[in-house]
Amino acid sequence: MLPSWENSFLKKPKNIDLKVVKKNSISLHNSYTWPLLIMILLLQIYYCINYFFISNLPLSLISISPQQFPSPKTSTHSMSNHNNNNNNNSSNLCLSGKVYVYDLPPMFNKELLDNCSSLDPWSPRYCDAVLNGGFGRKAATQLAEVVPESLAPAWYWTDQFMLEVIFHNRVLKHACRTSEPESATAFYIPFYAGLAVGRYLFTNYDNKARDSDCEMLLRWVQEQPYWKRSNGSDHFITLGRMVWDFRRWGENDWGSSFVYMEGMRNIQRLVIERSPWDPLDAGVPYPTGFHPRSDADVLEWQDYVGTHKRTSLFCFAGGTRGAFKNDFRGYLLSYCKNESDSCRVVDCSGTRCYNGASAILDTFLGSDFCLQPRGDTYTRRSVFDCIVAGSIPVFFWERTAYDQYEWFLPGEPTSYSVFIDNNAVKNGSMSIRNVLEKYSREEVRKMRERVINIIPQILYASPQDGLETIKDAFDVAMEGVLRRIKKQ
Repeated sequence: MLPSWENSFLKKPKNIDLKVVKKNSISLHNSYTWPLLIMILLLQIYYCINYFFISNLPLSLISISPQQFPSPKTSTHSMSNHNNNNNNNSSNLCLSGKVYVYDLPPMFNKELLDNCSSLDPWSPRYCDAVLNGGFGRKAATQLAEVVPESLAPAWYWTDQFMLEVIFHNRVLKHACRTSEPESATAFYIPFYAGLAVGRYLFTNYDNKARDSDCEMLLRWVQEQPYWKRSNGSDHFITLGRMVWDFRRWGENDWGSSFVYMEGMRNIQRLVIERSPWDPLDAGVPYPTGFHPRSDADVLEWQDYVGTHKRTSLFCFAGGTRGAFKNDFRGYLLSYCKNESDSCRVVDCSGTRCYNGASAILDTFLGSDFCLQPRGDTYTRRSVFDCIVAGSIPVFFWERTAYDQYEWFLPGEPTSYSVFIDNNAVKNGSMSIRNVLEKYSREEVRKMRERVINIIPQILYASPQDGLETIKDAFDVAMEGVLRRIKKQ
């Protein structure tokens, strides 16, 4: 369809007598006729082609799909200057939007760290755990005989429940963080819920105590204008404990009722163990002890675990749980001790395995497969310790990993892991050793290669602004949650 003449760049002829135009318009010898006809014809061709081309373009070329994400990384040089050139670079990096970080009252995060001795009534361990931005104490001395000397400074005794602290430190330096809430796609609530609730879980506190910090936090958040604008649907939070610690349904049930509180109804949650039935939960890796300082650290570690000599077919690191009926970990412990020529075992019934130990890492490094039963809940940090060591995980419950960490683990479970049903093991119809011995050396090599490729995206890197070009667990989690919120 042609545009109207009023909007055309052509000028109208001045003072043309309509009678003359009518009389002469059919004459091809008129001096005005040929130029005018040619120009009209050219305009028709131009606009028809334009209209046809645009109307037939695929939507993916007309607008940017929310599923198309660039890497949050650029070159080392551009990353080092990122904070100084935020306006120039963020538009290229932040296609999924920007994140605004709430400045919460310190009682919801900083004061919990300052009062670390109150976080565990039986042990001062949390005062060690909160050091170094949530990485804990350095482990270089204890791991000197296990890891390459050049990588030892990148190892820490990291507590498995430090996700909230680690994530908060990283998001403050994220390239897509904005100080202008009006420009934000998502709003991050840096509440250390796991630390706040955890101190009341194992002692004689009532439900009021377990809910009090969470209720105060939600009252504060619900007063914010940007929460009111969306009713919290563009907000997200990290939960550094299993989600079941925040899902108390009845008065006599376990934990806090945080997730069921009215203000949490629409908030996205990044959690180390998710509920498979709640679409607002997204599982993210437990923190491990390895926090690479650079791309070079990651590549060197991948090469190290890929070439490390493995002398055991499989291994198990864990302890018994006397309070659990038909304790499967106790069964595996006994089984491995009886299969000592094929299985290497680390008995964690005491405190030897606290936050990972040199014996555990050494055992995983020396074994083709590592047995990964469920922990106190379906997941356990040991799964990620195992993968970091380049050992192939053997699962006995599907919920231990397969429906937990979809952003981080391959969609085809058999490419990187083995599944043996726990019931088949307990009733004797399947032998763990027999199953694992059936894998050829070539199959084991391919699976290990896949495991080693997973390593970068389950690590939490040491630099607050991330690695140079490699995406770590934080980068993957941020992309995932921003994608979710943008698609709403």
